[in-house]
Amino acid sequence: MQPFQEAIDFAFAHETSWSRENLDNFGIHKADPAPFNQLLGPVHPRGGVSGVIHVAGEKVCEWGEPHRADLTFSIAKTYLAMLAGVAHDTGLLPDVHEPVYRRVAGIGFEDAHNAQVTWMHLLQQTSEWEGSCFGIPDQVDRYRHLQYQPTPSVGKKGDARPLQTPGSYWEYNDVRINQLALALLHVFRRPLPDVFRDTIAKPCGVSNNWKWEGYHNSWVEIDGQRMQSVPGGTHWGGGMSISSADQALIGQMLLNGGRLGARQVLSQAWVRSMHAPCDIANWYGMLVWLNTQRGICKGASESSYFCIGAGASFVWIDPENELVAVVRWIEGSHINGFCELVTKALNTASATKPSPTA
Repeated sequence: MQPFQEAIDFAFAHETSWSRENLDNFGIHKADPAPFNQLLGPVHPRGGVSGVIHVAGEKVCEWGEPHRADLTFSIAKTYLAMLAGVAHDTGLLPDVHEPVYRRVAGIGFEDAHNAQVTWMHLLQQTSEWEGSCFGIPDQVDRYRHLQYQPTPSVGKKGDARPLQTPGSYWEYNDVRINQLALALLHVFRRPLPDVFRDTIAKPCGVSNNWKWEGYHNSWVEIDGQRMQSVPGGTHWGGGMSISSADQALIGQMLLNGGRLGARQVLSQAWVRSMHAPCDIANWYGMLVWLNTQRGICKGASESSYFCIGAGASFVWIDPENELVAVVRWIEGSHINGFCELVTKALNTASATKPSPTA
């Protein structure tokens, strides 16, 4: 039996309860208040449990359908953070602490409250941006609480929580993330999927078997060209559909400090900043979850960080163990059990490795 078989069997045994075919009950928009509990972008049937594990830069195992492109939900947020890094590294976004309105005008950052919002606030989910993006108000996601955050739930999702000063309150909010995506579209002045393909996917050796789609009403005009803004997830449909194998390649690039092979895809400084803790939410970086004090997964090292999507999909990056692990369509409440078994396999392999000869 290969070293990770127990972890693989565990993943198969704890497949998500989400339907594979019933798209009417697929996703998380159903939890929103009417009329926002509907899809605005396309979705497609999911595959079964799949995954890939890399150790020390080498693929050591895969299972299920690792080359099937599936919706990743909020893992697309991490891809937005990478695109912000491309903008930063190329001089399009030199200062992430700059208020957004100074670089991007006319899309909802000009009033007294929103003028305080910086790129870093958006990237760390502390923006408190107020408004509607493609017809969905930010209030839909106020008081939202996820199982991975260590703070208690304090209100009912969708209620009119009083807003705080930008930068002073952490809240997971997909409308504000979609506003970040729209702002980045205006920075690049090119469709974000095109930028992602040229600056991230191709340099990482990713296949062409992926797509990043927007909403039916998320088309904008920039420089006389009609472009579709894409969301940072699949909350209301659309989003990134990509394979486990391709996700592992992108995760390997992050583990390598932004490098894959001879190519520096993202600067090492940007990758470090992605998994630096937010000052007011030390379990979160730039659109990645941090395993601070092993709060996300006790079975993973504290240096680990995660890209997490509903359903659930996980990309686990563990610098301490030179590990990248992707697992798709596992029940989110069982991710710690998977991590424990992977860590157990790593420790067993390390203990049985022959000592170097003198």
